[in-house]
Amino acid sequence: MKANVYSIEGKELKKVELPLQFETPVRSDLIKRAVLATQSASFQAKGTDVRAGLKTTARYVGRRRAYGQGINRGLARLPRIHNGPALGNVRIVPQSVGGRAAHPPKVTKILRERINKKERLYAIRSAIAATMRKDLVELRGHKVSKGTEFPIIVEDKIESVNNLKELSAILEKLGLSQDLERAQSRKIRAGRGKTRGRKYKTKKSALIVVANNGNVRKAASNIPGVEVIKVSQLNADILAPGTVPGRLVVWTEASIEELSKGLFGV
Repeated sequence: MKANVYSIEGKELKKVELPLQFETPVRSDLIKRAVLATQSASFQAKGTDVRAGLKTTARYVGRRRAYGQGINRGLARLPRIHNGPALGNVRIVPQSVGGRAAHPPKVTKILRERINKKERLYAIRSAIAATMRKDLVELRGHKVSKGTEFPIIVEDKIESVNNLKELSAILEKLGLSQDLERAQSRKIRAGRGKTRGRKYKTKKSALIVVANNGNVRKAASNIPGVEVIKVSQLNADILAPGTVPGRLVVWTEASIEELSKGLFGV
Protein backbone atom coordinates (compact mmCIF):
# COMPACT_ATOMS: atom_id res chain seq x y z
CA MET A 1 0.00 0.00 0.00
CA LYS A 2 1.39 3.37 -1.05
CA ALA A 3 0.58 6.96 -0.08
CA ASN A 4 1.45 10.41 -1.37
CA VAL A 5 4.12 12.60 0.22
CA TYR A 6 3.29 16.31 0.08
CA SER A 7 5.61 19.28 0.13
CA ILE A 8 5.16 22.10 2.64
CA GLU A 9 3.46 23.92 -0.24
CA GLY A 10 0.78 21.23 -0.39
CA LYS A 11 1.95 19.69 -3.70
CA GLU A 12 2.53 16.00 -4.36
CA LEU A 13 6.21 15.04 -4.39
CA LYS A 14 6.29 11.25 -4.56
CA LYS A 15 4.80 8.06 -3.19
CA VAL A 16 6.09 5.95 -0.31
CA GLU A 17 5.29 2.45 0.84
CA LEU A 18 3.26 2.45 4.04
CA PRO A 19 4.54 0.25 6.90
CA LEU A 20 2.59 -2.74 8.18
CA GLN A 21 1.14 -0.80 11.12
CA PHE A 22 -1.36 0.85 8.76
CA GLU A 23 -2.74 -2.56 7.73
CA THR A 24 -3.79 -3.54 11.27
CA PRO A 25 -7.55 -4.08 11.76
CA VAL A 26 -9.19 -1.29 13.77
CA ARG A 27 -10.23 -2.71 17.15
CA SER A 28 -12.10 0.05 19.01
CA ASP A 29 -12.64 -2.18 22.05
CA LEU A 30 -8.92 -2.85 22.43
CA ILE A 31 -8.07 0.82 21.84
CA LYS A 32 -10.49 1.83 24.60
CA ARG A 33 -8.90 -0.61 27.03
CA ALA A 34 -5.40 0.67 26.26
CA VAL A 35 -6.46 4.32 26.63
CA LEU A 36 -8.05 3.69 30.02
CA ALA A 37 -4.96 1.78 31.17
CA THR A 38 -2.75 4.70 30.13
CA GLN A 39 -4.95 7.25 31.88
CA SER A 40 -5.06 5.21 35.09
CA ALA A 41 -1.27 5.53 35.42
CA SER A 42 -1.73 9.20 36.36
CA PHE A 43 -4.30 8.58 39.11
CA GLN A 44 -3.18 9.77 42.55
CA ALA A 45 -3.82 7.67 45.63
CA LYS A 46 -6.02 9.29 48.27
CA GLY A 47 -7.31 8.27 51.66
CA THR A 48 -8.46 9.51 55.05
CA ASP A 49 -6.58 9.90 58.33
CA VAL A 50 -6.59 6.53 60.08
CA ARG A 51 -7.90 8.26 63.25
CA ALA A 52 -10.51 10.43 61.51
CA GLY A 53 -13.71 10.47 63.59
CA LEU A 54 -12.01 8.74 66.52
CA LYS A 55 -10.38 11.78 68.13
CA THR A 56 -12.92 12.10 70.92
CA THR A 57 -13.42 11.28 74.60
CA ALA A 58 -16.59 9.33 73.86
CA ARG A 59 -16.63 5.77 75.18
CA TYR A 60 -19.02 2.88 75.16
CA VAL A 61 -19.67 0.95 78.35
CA GLY A 62 -21.01 -2.47 77.58
CA ARG A 63 -21.27 -4.05 81.01
CA ARG A 64 -24.73 -3.81 82.57
CA ARG A 65 -23.63 -2.77 86.04
CA ALA A 66 -20.75 -0.48 85.06
CA TYR A 67 -20.75 3.23 85.78
CA GLY A 68 -21.99 5.22 82.79
CA GLN A 69 -23.85 2.38 81.11
CA GLY A 70 -27.00 3.26 79.19
CA ILE A 71 -29.38 0.54 80.38
CA ASN A 72 -32.83 1.57 81.63
CA ARG A 73 -32.24 5.25 80.77
CA GLY A 74 -34.21 5.45 77.55
CA LEU A 75 -31.02 5.94 75.51
CA ALA A 76 -29.48 3.90 72.73
CA ARG A 77 -26.40 1.99 73.90
CA LEU A 78 -23.83 3.95 71.87
CA PRO A 79 -20.50 5.60 72.63
CA ARG A 80 -21.23 8.97 74.25
CA ILE A 81 -19.19 11.91 75.47
CA HIS A 82 -19.04 11.80 79.28
CA ASN A 83 -17.90 15.34 80.02
CA GLY A 84 -17.83 18.89 78.68
CA PRO A 85 -20.48 20.93 76.87
CA ALA A 86 -21.24 18.05 74.46
CA LEU A 87 -22.13 15.71 77.32
CA GLY A 88 -24.23 12.80 76.10
CA ASN A 89 -23.62 13.34 72.38
CA VAL A 90 -22.89 10.24 70.33
CA ARG A 91 -19.53 9.99 68.54
CA ILE A 92 -17.26 7.41 66.82
CA VAL A 93 -19.98 5.29 65.14
CA PRO A 94 -20.67 6.03 61.43
CA GLN A 95 -24.32 7.05 61.94
CA SER A 96 -23.43 9.80 64.43
CA VAL A 97 -22.71 13.47 63.78
CA GLY A 98 -18.92 13.85 63.63
CA GLY A 99 -18.40 10.09 63.64
CA ARG A 100 -16.04 8.11 61.44
CA ALA A 101 -16.86 7.29 57.82
CA ALA A 102 -18.17 3.78 57.28
CA HIS A 103 -16.04 2.91 54.24
CA PRO A 104 -13.64 5.78 53.56
CA PRO A 105 -11.22 5.87 50.59
CA LYS A 106 -7.96 4.06 51.31
CA VAL A 107 -4.50 4.67 49.88
CA THR A 108 -4.04 0.91 49.52
CA LYS A 109 -6.71 0.72 46.81
CA ILE A 110 -5.30 -0.42 43.46
CA LEU A 111 -6.11 2.36 40.99
CA ARG A 112 -3.97 1.38 38.01
CA GLU A 113 -5.43 -0.82 35.31
CA ARG A 114 -3.04 -3.29 33.77
CA ILE A 115 -2.93 -4.36 30.15
CA ASN A 116 -0.85 -7.05 28.49
CA LYS A 117 2.13 -5.82 26.48
CA LYS A 118 0.99 -7.48 23.25
CA GLU A 119 -2.49 -6.01 23.63
CA ARG A 120 -1.08 -2.53 24.27
CA LEU A 121 1.13 -2.68 21.18
CA TYR A 122 -1.72 -4.05 19.07
CA ALA A 123 -3.94 -1.19 20.29
CA ILE A 124 -1.33 1.38 19.20
CA ARG A 125 -1.03 -0.23 15.77
CA SER A 126 -4.81 -0.33 15.50
CA ALA A 127 -5.05 3.37 16.43
CA ILE A 128 -2.40 4.16 13.79
CA ALA A 129 -4.44 2.30 11.17
CA ALA A 130 -7.55 4.29 12.18
CA THR A 131 -5.81 7.56 11.31
CA MET A 132 -5.90 6.70 7.58
CA ARG A 133 -9.65 6.05 7.50
CA LYS A 134 -11.45 9.24 6.50
CA ASP A 135 -14.79 8.00 7.81
CA LEU A 136 -13.39 7.52 11.32
CA VAL A 137 -11.56 10.87 11.23
CA GLU A 138 -14.76 12.70 10.29
CA LEU A 139 -16.75 10.68 12.84
CA ARG A 140 -14.45 12.07 15.56
CA GLY A 141 -15.54 15.56 14.48
CA HIS A 142 -12.48 16.63 12.48
CA LYS A 143 -13.11 18.75 9.40
CA VAL A 144 -10.90 18.42 6.32
CA SER A 145 -11.08 19.56 2.72
CA LYS A 146 -13.10 17.43 0.33
CA GLY A 147 -10.13 16.13 -1.67
CA THR A 148 -7.86 15.34 1.29
CA GLU A 149 -6.35 11.85 1.15
CA PHE A 150 -5.23 9.86 4.18
CA PRO A 151 -2.73 9.31 5.62
CA ILE A 152 -1.34 12.86 5.34
CA ILE A 153 2.45 12.62 4.89
CA VAL A 154 4.63 15.73 4.59
CA GLU A 155 8.28 16.19 3.71
CA ASP A 156 10.73 16.53 6.59
CA LYS A 157 11.14 20.30 6.15
CA ILE A 158 8.13 20.78 8.40
CA GLU A 159 10.19 19.59 11.39
CA SER A 160 12.46 22.66 11.15
CA VAL A 161 9.64 25.21 10.97
CA ASN A 162 9.96 27.53 13.99
CA ASN A 163 7.37 30.16 13.15
CA LEU A 164 3.71 29.91 14.15
CA LYS A 165 2.48 31.81 11.12
CA GLU A 166 4.52 29.63 8.75
CA LEU A 167 3.26 26.40 10.35
CA SER A 168 -0.35 27.59 10.19
CA ALA A 169 0.08 28.34 6.48
CA ILE A 170 1.49 24.84 5.85
CA LEU A 171 -1.43 23.15 7.64
CA GLU A 172 -3.90 25.24 5.66
CA LYS A 173 -2.23 24.23 2.39
CA LEU A 174 -2.65 20.59 3.44
CA GLY A 175 -6.42 21.16 3.71
CA LEU A 176 -6.71 21.43 7.49
CA SER A 177 -7.88 25.05 7.75
CA GLN A 178 -11.44 24.06 8.69
CA ASP A 179 -10.23 21.88 11.53
CA LEU A 180 -7.91 24.60 12.86
CA GLU A 181 -10.85 26.99 12.84
CA ARG A 182 -13.03 24.41 14.63
CA ALA A 183 -10.49 24.08 17.43
CA GLN A 184 -10.44 27.84 18.00
CA SER A 185 -13.71 27.71 19.95
CA ARG A 186 -13.58 26.58 23.56
CA LYS A 187 -16.23 25.59 26.05
CA ILE A 188 -16.62 26.51 29.71
CA ARG A 189 -16.47 23.36 31.79
CA ALA A 190 -19.47 22.39 33.87
CA GLY A 191 -19.01 21.72 37.57
CA ARG A 192 -16.34 22.34 40.18
CA GLY A 193 -13.49 22.09 37.68
CA LYS A 194 -14.01 25.78 36.85
CA THR A 195 -12.49 26.73 40.21
CA ARG A 196 -9.62 24.25 39.98
CA GLY A 197 -7.58 25.68 37.15
CA ARG A 198 -9.40 23.96 34.27
CA LYS A 199 -12.20 26.35 33.43
CA TYR A 200 -12.09 25.85 29.66
CA LYS A 201 -12.30 22.69 27.55
CA THR A 202 -10.39 22.88 24.26
CA LYS A 203 -10.88 20.67 21.23
CA LYS A 204 -8.28 18.33 19.76
CA SER A 205 -7.02 19.21 16.30
CA ALA A 206 -4.10 17.90 14.22
CA LEU A 207 -1.37 15.73 15.72
CA ILE A 208 2.01 16.21 14.02
CA VAL A 209 4.15 13.07 14.29
CA VAL A 210 7.87 13.72 13.80
CA ALA A 211 11.05 11.67 13.94
CA ASN A 212 13.00 14.25 15.96
CA ASN A 213 11.78 17.03 18.23
CA GLY A 214 12.74 20.08 16.20
CA ASN A 215 11.52 23.64 16.26
CA VAL A 216 8.05 22.64 15.11
CA ARG A 217 7.02 21.80 18.68
CA LYS A 218 7.59 25.42 19.71
CA ALA A 219 5.76 26.71 16.63
CA ALA A 220 2.73 24.50 17.32
CA SER A 221 2.49 25.30 21.03
CA ASN A 222 0.31 28.38 20.41
CA ILE A 223 -2.05 26.82 17.87
CA PRO A 224 -5.16 25.59 19.73
CA GLY A 225 -5.59 21.82 19.56
CA VAL A 226 -2.38 21.11 17.60
CA GLU A 227 0.15 18.77 19.24
CA VAL A 228 3.60 17.48 18.25
CA ILE A 229 5.04 14.13 19.33
CA LYS A 230 7.91 11.84 18.40
CA VAL A 231 6.84 8.68 16.63
CA SER A 232 8.55 6.51 19.26
CA GLN A 233 6.43 8.12 22.01
CA LEU A 234 3.04 7.38 20.46
CA ASN A 235 0.41 5.71 22.60
CA ALA A 236 -3.29 4.90 22.32
CA ASP A 237 -4.34 7.89 24.45
CA ILE A 238 -2.71 10.38 22.05
CA LEU A 239 -3.93 8.66 18.88
CA ALA A 240 -7.47 8.12 20.20
CA PRO A 241 -8.37 10.88 22.70
CA GLY A 242 -11.40 10.00 24.77
CA THR A 243 -11.07 6.35 23.60
CA VAL A 244 -12.43 7.36 20.14
CA PRO A 245 -10.11 6.28 17.26
CA GLY A 246 -9.54 8.42 14.17
CA ARG A 247 -7.32 11.32 15.28
CA LEU A 248 -6.35 13.76 12.52
CA VAL A 249 -2.62 13.03 12.11
CA VAL A 250 0.06 14.65 9.96
CA TRP A 251 3.04 12.33 9.50
CA THR A 252 6.50 13.40 8.40
CA GLU A 253 8.33 11.24 5.89
CA ALA A 254 11.02 10.49 8.48
CA SER A 255 8.42 9.28 11.00
CA ILE A 256 7.05 6.84 8.40
CA GLU A 257 10.59 5.51 7.92
CA GLU A 258 10.90 5.05 11.70
CA LEU A 259 7.65 3.06 11.71
CA SER A 260 9.05 0.85 8.97
CA LYS A 261 11.90 -0.20 11.28
CA GLY A 262 9.48 -2.28 13.37
CA LEU A 263 8.05 -0.03 16.08
CA PHE A 264 5.17 -1.28 18.26
CA GLY A 265 5.70 -4.97 17.85
CA VAL A 266 5.71 -5.34 14.08
